[in-house]
Amino acid sequence: MKQNQNIAIFSIPVIVAALGYFVDIYDLILFSFIRISSLKSFGLTQDQSASVGLHIISYQMAGLLIGGIIWGVMGDKKGRMSVLFGSIIIYSVANIINGFAQDTMQYSICRFVAGIGLAGELGAGVTLVCELIDKEKRGYATSFIAGVGLTGAILAYFISKEFGWRICYFIGGGLGFLLLMLRFSVYESGMFTHEKKEKIQHGDFRMFFNNRARFKKYMLGIMIGLPIWYILGILVQLSDKFGKQFGLKDDVSPGKVMVYMYCAISVADFLSGILSQLLKSRKKALYIYYVIMIVGVILYFTQYGGTSTGMILICMLIGFGTGFWALFVTVAAEQFGTNMRATATTTTPNMVRGSLVLIAFLFEYLQQHASYIVSGAITGVIVIVLGCIALLMTKETYGKDLDFVEE
Repeated sequence: MKQNQNIAIFSIPVIVAALGYFVDIYDLILFSFIRISSLKSFGLTQDQSASVGLHIISYQMAGLLIGGIIWGVMGDKKGRMSVLFGSIIIYSVANIINGFAQDTMQYSICRFVAGIGLAGELGAGVTLVCELIDKEKRGYATSFIAGVGLTGAILAYFISKEFGWRICYFIGGGLGFLLLMLRFSVYESGMFTHEKKEKIQHGDFRMFFNNRARFKKYMLGIMIGLPIWYILGILVQLSDKFGKQFGLKDDVSPGKVMVYMYCAISVADFLSGILSQLLKSRKKALYIYYVIMIVGVILYFTQYGGTSTGMILICMLIGFGTGFWALFVTVAAEQFGTNMRATATTTTPNMVRGSLVLIAFLFEYLQQHASYIVSGAITGVIVIVLGCIALLMTKETYGKDLDFVEE
Protein backbone atom coordinates (compact mmCIF):
# COMPACT_ATOMS: atom_id res chain seq x y z
CA MET A 1 0.00 0.00 0.00
CA LYS A 2 1.39 3.39 -0.99
CA GLN A 3 2.05 5.58 2.03
CA ASN A 4 3.19 8.83 0.37
CA GLN A 5 1.16 11.74 1.76
CA ASN A 6 1.63 13.84 -1.41
CA ILE A 7 2.29 17.12 0.40
CA ALA A 8 2.69 20.45 -1.42
CA ILE A 9 6.12 21.60 -2.61
CA PHE A 10 6.15 24.60 -0.24
CA SER A 11 4.62 22.83 2.77
CA ILE A 12 5.96 23.08 6.35
CA PRO A 13 8.21 19.96 6.13
CA VAL A 14 9.88 21.25 2.95
CA ILE A 15 10.38 24.76 4.34
CA VAL A 16 11.78 23.46 7.65
CA ALA A 17 14.11 21.09 5.77
CA ALA A 18 15.32 24.04 3.68
CA LEU A 19 15.95 26.18 6.77
CA GLY A 20 17.74 23.26 8.40
CA TYR A 21 20.09 22.97 5.46
CA PHE A 22 20.53 26.78 5.57
CA VAL A 23 21.88 26.56 9.14
CA ASP A 24 23.88 23.45 8.21
CA ILE A 25 25.65 25.24 5.35
CA TYR A 26 26.30 28.33 7.50
CA ASP A 27 28.17 26.15 10.00
CA LEU A 28 29.81 23.95 7.38
CA ILE A 29 31.26 26.82 5.35
CA LEU A 30 31.95 29.35 8.12
CA PHE A 31 35.52 28.14 8.63
CA SER A 32 36.36 29.05 5.03
CA PHE A 33 35.58 32.69 5.80
CA ILE A 34 37.29 32.93 9.18
CA ARG A 35 40.21 30.54 8.62
CA ILE A 36 42.87 33.23 8.34
CA SER A 37 41.55 35.50 11.10
CA SER A 38 40.87 32.69 13.58
CA LEU A 39 44.23 30.98 13.06
CA LYS A 40 46.02 34.33 13.18
CA SER A 41 44.65 34.74 16.70
CA PHE A 42 46.63 31.61 17.63
CA GLY A 43 49.85 33.17 16.29
CA LEU A 44 49.93 31.52 12.83
CA THR A 45 51.00 33.37 9.71
CA GLN A 46 48.83 33.51 6.58
CA ASP A 47 51.04 30.91 4.86
CA GLN A 48 50.81 28.58 7.88
CA SER A 49 47.05 28.98 7.96
CA ALA A 50 46.79 27.24 4.57
CA SER A 51 48.29 23.93 5.73
CA VAL A 52 46.85 24.08 9.26
CA GLY A 53 43.48 25.08 7.83
CA LEU A 54 43.49 22.03 5.56
CA HIS A 55 44.27 19.93 8.63
CA ILE A 56 41.35 21.39 10.60
CA ILE A 57 38.89 21.06 7.72
CA SER A 58 40.00 17.42 7.39
CA TYR A 59 38.92 16.88 11.01
CA GLN A 60 35.52 18.35 10.18
CA MET A 61 35.20 16.15 7.09
CA ALA A 62 36.19 13.07 9.09
CA GLY A 63 33.39 13.94 11.52
CA LEU A 64 30.98 14.23 8.62
CA LEU A 65 32.05 10.81 7.38
CA ILE A 66 31.49 9.12 10.75
CA GLY A 67 28.35 11.12 11.48
CA GLY A 68 26.86 10.19 8.13
CA ILE A 69 26.94 6.52 9.09
CA ILE A 70 25.60 7.14 12.61
CA TRP A 71 22.68 9.33 11.52
CA GLY A 72 21.90 7.29 8.42
CA VAL A 73 21.50 4.09 10.42
CA MET A 74 19.49 5.91 13.10
CA GLY A 75 17.22 7.42 10.45
CA ASP A 76 16.25 3.98 9.17
CA LYS A 77 15.99 2.37 12.61
CA LYS A 78 14.39 5.12 14.70
CA GLY A 79 12.91 7.44 12.09
CA ARG A 80 13.83 10.50 10.04
CA MET A 81 12.72 12.90 12.79
CA SER A 82 15.10 11.40 15.36
CA VAL A 83 18.00 12.48 13.14
CA LEU A 84 16.64 15.97 12.57
CA PHE A 85 16.45 16.54 16.33
CA GLY A 86 19.64 14.78 17.43
CA SER A 87 22.01 16.12 14.81
CA ILE A 88 21.08 19.76 15.31
CA ILE A 89 21.62 19.57 19.07
CA ILE A 90 25.13 18.16 18.62
CA TYR A 91 26.37 20.66 16.05
CA SER A 92 24.79 23.62 17.83
CA VAL A 93 26.53 22.75 21.12
CA ALA A 94 29.82 22.02 19.30
CA ASN A 95 29.76 25.42 17.59
CA ILE A 96 29.19 27.26 20.86
CA ILE A 97 32.11 25.40 22.47
CA ASN A 98 34.19 26.12 19.36
CA GLY A 99 33.86 29.80 20.17
CA PHE A 100 35.93 29.20 23.31
CA ALA A 101 38.78 27.24 21.61
CA GLN A 102 42.26 28.30 22.74
CA ASP A 103 44.51 26.39 20.31
CA THR A 104 44.39 24.53 17.00
CA MET A 105 43.91 21.13 18.64
CA GLN A 106 40.81 22.28 20.52
CA TYR A 107 39.65 23.91 17.29
CA SER A 108 40.13 20.65 15.38
CA ILE A 109 38.24 18.59 17.98
CA CYS A 110 35.32 21.04 17.94
CA ARG A 111 35.15 20.89 14.15
CA PHE A 112 35.22 17.09 14.31
CA VAL A 113 32.27 16.96 16.73
CA ALA A 114 30.41 19.64 14.76
CA GLY A 115 31.02 17.56 11.63
CA ILE A 116 29.33 14.57 13.25
CA GLY A 117 26.28 16.71 13.99
CA LEU A 118 26.21 18.43 10.60
CA ALA A 119 26.24 15.06 8.84
CA GLY A 120 22.60 14.29 9.55
CA GLU A 121 20.85 17.44 8.39
CA LEU A 122 20.63 17.21 4.59
CA GLY A 123 20.21 13.46 4.20
CA ALA A 124 17.41 13.16 6.75
CA GLY A 125 15.62 16.23 5.38
CA VAL A 126 15.77 15.06 1.76
CA THR A 127 14.74 11.52 2.71
CA LEU A 128 11.73 12.80 4.63
CA VAL A 129 10.62 15.15 1.84
CA CYS A 130 11.12 12.54 -0.90
CA GLU A 131 8.84 10.17 1.01
CA LEU A 132 6.20 12.80 1.69
CA ILE A 133 5.90 14.39 -1.75
CA ASP A 134 4.54 13.10 -5.07
CA LYS A 135 7.17 11.46 -7.28
CA GLU A 136 6.39 13.83 -10.17
CA LYS A 137 7.24 16.89 -8.02
CA ARG A 138 10.12 15.45 -6.00
CA GLY A 139 12.83 17.30 -7.94
CA TYR A 140 11.22 20.69 -7.36
CA ALA A 141 11.09 20.17 -3.59
CA THR A 142 14.69 18.98 -3.19
CA SER A 143 15.94 21.84 -5.36
CA PHE A 144 14.10 24.30 -3.14
CA ILE A 145 15.76 22.75 -0.09
CA ALA A 146 19.24 23.02 -1.58
CA GLY A 147 18.73 26.42 -3.19
CA VAL A 148 17.56 28.00 0.07
CA GLY A 149 20.05 26.05 2.16
CA LEU A 150 23.09 27.05 0.17
CA THR A 151 22.40 30.74 0.80
CA GLY A 152 23.52 29.98 4.36
CA ALA A 153 27.04 30.41 3.01
CA ILE A 154 26.19 33.98 2.02
CA LEU A 155 24.96 34.73 5.54
CA ALA A 156 28.15 33.21 6.96
CA TYR A 157 30.24 35.55 4.79
CA PHE A 158 28.47 38.72 5.92
CA ILE A 159 28.42 37.63 9.57
CA SER A 160 32.18 36.96 9.35
CA LYS A 161 32.71 40.53 8.11
CA GLU A 162 30.75 42.09 10.95
CA PHE A 163 31.80 39.99 13.95
CA GLY A 164 34.87 38.31 15.41
CA TRP A 165 35.35 34.63 14.62
CA ARG A 166 34.27 33.48 18.10
CA ILE A 167 30.98 35.39 17.88
CA CYS A 168 30.39 33.81 14.45
CA TYR A 169 30.40 30.36 16.03
CA PHE A 170 28.10 31.51 18.85
CA ILE A 171 25.65 32.81 16.24
CA GLY A 172 25.79 29.47 14.42
CA GLY A 173 24.93 27.62 17.62
CA GLY A 174 22.08 30.03 18.35
CA LEU A 175 20.60 29.59 14.87
CA GLY A 176 20.65 25.85 15.44
CA PHE A 177 18.64 26.06 18.63
CA LEU A 178 16.12 28.41 16.98
CA LEU A 179 15.68 25.86 14.21
CA LEU A 180 15.19 23.13 16.79
CA MET A 181 11.95 24.79 17.88
CA LEU A 182 10.61 24.77 14.31
CA ARG A 183 11.23 21.04 14.09
CA PHE A 184 8.29 20.35 16.40
CA SER A 185 5.92 21.31 13.56
CA VAL A 186 7.22 18.52 11.29
CA TYR A 187 5.80 14.99 11.26
CA GLU A 188 7.30 11.58 10.46
CA SER A 189 7.11 9.95 7.03
CA GLY A 190 4.07 7.68 6.69
CA MET A 191 6.00 5.53 4.26
CA PHE A 192 8.67 4.87 6.89
CA THR A 193 6.10 4.28 9.64
CA HIS A 194 4.32 1.70 7.49
CA GLU A 195 7.49 -0.13 6.40
CA LYS A 196 8.89 -0.12 9.95
CA LYS A 197 6.18 -2.62 10.87
CA GLU A 198 7.56 -5.13 8.38
CA LYS A 199 9.91 -7.81 9.69
CA ILE A 200 12.90 -6.75 7.60
CA GLN A 201 16.29 -5.25 8.34
CA HIS A 202 16.31 -1.49 8.81
CA GLY A 203 19.41 0.71 8.68
CA ASP A 204 21.94 -2.10 8.38
CA PHE A 205 24.99 -0.39 6.88
CA ARG A 206 26.48 -3.79 6.00
CA MET A 207 23.73 -4.31 3.41
CA PHE A 208 25.55 -1.93 1.08
CA PHE A 209 28.42 -4.41 0.94
CA ASN A 210 26.76 -7.84 1.02
CA ASN A 211 25.05 -7.45 -2.35
CA ARG A 212 27.01 -6.69 -5.51
CA ALA A 213 24.28 -4.63 -7.20
CA ARG A 214 23.67 -2.51 -4.09
CA PHE A 215 27.39 -1.97 -3.56
CA LYS A 216 27.76 -0.80 -7.16
CA LYS A 217 24.85 1.67 -6.85
CA TYR A 218 26.22 3.00 -3.58
CA MET A 219 29.79 3.53 -4.81
CA LEU A 220 28.65 5.11 -8.08
CA GLY A 221 26.47 7.54 -6.12
CA ILE A 222 29.46 8.64 -4.04
CA MET A 223 31.76 9.01 -7.03
CA ILE A 224 29.34 11.32 -8.86
CA GLY A 225 29.71 13.91 -6.09
CA LEU A 226 33.50 13.74 -5.65
CA PRO A 227 34.33 16.69 -7.96
CA ILE A 228 32.20 19.05 -5.85
CA TRP A 229 34.40 18.76 -2.79
CA TYR A 230 37.63 18.72 -4.77
CA ILE A 231 36.57 22.12 -6.09
CA LEU A 232 35.33 23.51 -2.75
CA GLY A 233 38.06 21.99 -0.58
CA ILE A 234 41.08 22.52 -2.83
CA LEU A 235 40.49 25.04 -5.63
CA VAL A 236 38.37 27.50 -3.63
CA GLN A 237 39.62 26.95 -0.08
CA LEU A 238 43.21 27.47 -1.30
CA SER A 239 42.42 30.02 -4.01
CA ASP A 240 44.71 32.61 -2.38
CA LYS A 241 47.72 30.32 -2.73
CA PHE A 242 46.74 29.22 -6.24
CA GLY A 243 46.37 32.90 -7.14
CA LYS A 244 49.99 33.55 -6.16
CA GLN A 245 51.14 30.52 -8.14
CA PHE A 246 49.24 31.76 -11.19
CA GLY A 247 50.91 35.16 -10.82
CA LEU A 248 47.63 37.05 -10.52
CA LYS A 249 48.06 40.81 -10.42
CA ASP A 250 46.34 41.23 -7.04
CA ASP A 251 45.70 39.15 -3.93
CA VAL A 252 42.81 36.70 -3.82
CA SER A 253 40.46 36.47 -0.82
CA PRO A 254 39.20 32.87 -0.42
CA GLY A 255 36.21 34.16 1.54
CA LYS A 256 35.21 36.53 -1.24
CA VAL A 257 35.67 33.82 -3.86
CA MET A 258 33.57 31.45 -1.75
CA VAL A 259 30.61 33.80 -1.27
CA TYR A 260 30.35 34.67 -4.96
CA MET A 261 30.70 31.02 -5.85
CA TYR A 262 27.92 30.05 -3.45
CA CYS A 263 25.64 32.64 -5.03
CA ALA A 264 26.13 30.79 -8.32
CA ILE A 265 25.75 27.37 -6.66
CA SER A 266 22.49 28.40 -4.98
CA VAL A 267 20.97 29.57 -8.28
CA ALA A 268 22.20 26.43 -10.04
CA ASP A 269 20.75 24.15 -7.37
CA PHE A 270 17.38 25.85 -7.69
CA LEU A 271 17.51 25.19 -11.42
CA SER A 272 18.91 21.65 -11.30
CA GLY A 273 15.74 20.02 -10.04
CA ILE A 274 13.59 22.08 -12.40
CA LEU A 275 15.82 21.07 -15.30
CA SER A 276 15.61 17.38 -14.36
CA GLN A 277 11.80 17.68 -14.17
CA LEU A 278 11.58 19.38 -17.58
CA LEU A 279 13.94 16.85 -19.17
CA LYS A 280 12.26 14.03 -17.21
CA SER A 281 15.75 12.75 -16.49
CA ARG A 282 18.16 13.17 -13.59
CA LYS A 283 21.09 11.96 -15.70
CA LYS A 284 20.62 14.40 -18.59
CA ALA A 285 20.58 17.30 -16.14
CA LEU A 286 23.74 15.96 -14.45
CA TYR A 287 25.49 15.69 -17.83
CA ILE A 288 24.80 19.38 -18.50
CA TYR A 289 26.18 20.42 -15.12
CA TYR A 290 29.26 18.25 -15.50
CA VAL A 291 30.11 19.90 -18.84
CA ILE A 292 29.84 23.39 -17.30
CA MET A 293 31.95 22.30 -14.33
CA ILE A 294 34.70 20.82 -16.51
CA VAL A 295 34.90 23.95 -18.68
CA GLY A 296 35.21 26.05 -15.51
CA VAL A 297 38.03 23.89 -14.09
CA ILE A 298 39.95 24.14 -17.38
CA LEU A 299 39.65 27.93 -17.26
CA TYR A 300 40.79 27.91 -13.62
CA PHE A 301 44.11 26.31 -14.55
CA THR A 302 44.71 28.60 -17.51
CA GLN A 303 44.35 32.00 -15.81
CA TYR A 304 48.06 32.90 -15.60
CA GLY A 305 48.64 36.63 -15.14
CA GLY A 306 44.97 37.37 -14.56
CA THR A 307 43.24 39.22 -11.73
CA SER A 308 41.29 38.30 -8.59
CA THR A 309 38.13 39.44 -10.38
CA GLY A 310 38.85 36.93 -13.12
CA MET A 311 39.35 34.25 -10.46
CA ILE A 312 35.96 35.10 -8.94
CA LEU A 313 34.19 34.93 -12.32
CA ILE A 314 35.78 31.58 -13.14
CA CYS A 315 34.86 30.19 -9.73
CA MET A 316 31.29 31.38 -10.22
CA LEU A 317 31.18 29.40 -13.47
CA ILE A 318 32.60 26.35 -11.72
CA GLY A 319 30.14 26.92 -8.88
CA PHE A 320 27.24 26.90 -11.30
CA GLY A 321 28.57 23.65 -12.72
CA THR A 322 28.75 22.07 -9.27
CA GLY A 323 25.21 23.17 -8.41
CA PHE A 324 23.88 19.64 -8.69
CA TRP A 325 24.13 18.80 -4.97
CA ALA A 326 20.34 18.56 -4.57
CA LEU A 327 20.08 16.45 -7.69
CA PHE A 328 22.90 14.17 -6.59
CA VAL A 329 21.32 13.61 -3.15
CA THR A 330 17.89 13.07 -4.73
CA VAL A 331 19.34 10.34 -6.95
CA ALA A 332 20.82 8.70 -3.84
CA ALA A 333 17.38 8.75 -2.17
CA GLU A 334 15.70 7.28 -5.24
CA GLN A 335 18.19 4.43 -5.60
CA PHE A 336 17.36 2.55 -2.39
CA GLY A 337 14.38 1.06 -0.55
CA THR A 338 12.64 2.64 2.45
CA ASN A 339 14.48 0.45 4.97
CA MET A 340 17.87 1.77 3.74
CA ARG A 341 16.95 5.11 2.22
CA ALA A 342 17.98 7.35 5.14
CA THR A 343 21.26 5.46 5.46
CA ALA A 344 21.98 5.88 1.74
CA THR A 345 20.86 9.51 1.51
CA THR A 346 22.74 10.56 4.64
CA THR A 347 25.96 8.61 4.13
CA THR A 348 26.39 9.30 0.40
CA PRO A 349 26.87 13.11 0.61
CA ASN A 350 28.95 12.71 3.76
CA MET A 351 31.17 10.10 2.13
CA VAL A 352 31.74 12.72 -0.57
CA ARG A 353 32.51 15.40 2.02
CA GLY A 354 34.74 13.00 3.94
CA SER A 355 36.57 12.11 0.75
CA LEU A 356 38.22 15.53 0.98
CA VAL A 357 40.64 13.88 3.43
CA LEU A 358 41.81 11.50 0.67
CA ILE A 359 41.71 14.20 -2.00
CA ALA A 360 43.83 16.50 0.17
CA PHE A 361 46.26 13.63 0.85
CA LEU A 362 46.59 12.97 -2.89
CA PHE A 363 47.12 16.68 -3.56
CA GLU A 364 49.84 16.95 -0.90
CA TYR A 365 51.51 13.72 -2.05
CA LEU A 366 51.68 14.92 -5.65
CA GLN A 367 53.41 18.12 -4.51
CA GLN A 368 56.45 15.99 -3.63
CA HIS A 369 56.82 15.17 -7.31
CA ALA A 370 55.30 18.14 -9.16
CA SER A 371 54.53 21.84 -8.81
CA TYR A 372 51.59 23.18 -6.80
CA ILE A 373 49.55 23.91 -9.94
CA VAL A 374 50.34 20.61 -11.68
CA SER A 375 49.49 18.71 -8.48
CA GLY A 376 46.13 20.46 -8.28
CA ALA A 377 45.41 19.77 -11.94
CA ILE A 378 46.32 16.07 -11.75
CA THR A 379 44.18 15.68 -8.64
CA GLY A 380 41.29 17.27 -10.52
CA VAL A 381 41.68 15.05 -13.56
CA ILE A 382 41.59 11.90 -11.41
CA VAL A 383 38.55 13.02 -9.39
CA ILE A 384 36.54 14.31 -12.37
CA VAL A 385 37.25 11.22 -14.51
CA LEU A 386 35.98 9.03 -11.67
CA GLY A 387 32.84 11.17 -11.48
CA CYS A 388 32.24 10.93 -15.24
CA ILE A 389 32.60 7.14 -15.21
CA ALA A 390 30.17 6.88 -12.30
CA LEU A 391 27.61 9.12 -14.01
CA LEU A 392 27.72 7.03 -17.18
CA MET A 393 27.17 3.82 -15.22
CA THR A 394 24.35 5.12 -12.96
CA LYS A 395 20.77 4.17 -13.85
CA GLU A 396 18.05 6.77 -14.39
CA THR A 397 15.85 7.35 -11.32
CA TYR A 398 13.40 10.04 -12.47
CA GLY A 399 9.79 9.27 -11.51
CA LYS A 400 10.71 6.16 -9.55
CA ASP A 401 8.16 4.95 -7.01
CA LEU A 402 9.88 4.90 -3.60
CA ASP A 403 7.44 2.56 -1.88
CA PHE A 404 9.73 -0.49 -1.89
CA VAL A 405 12.27 -2.16 0.42
CA GLU A 406 15.70 -3.74 0.14
CA GLU A 407 15.93 -7.41 1.03
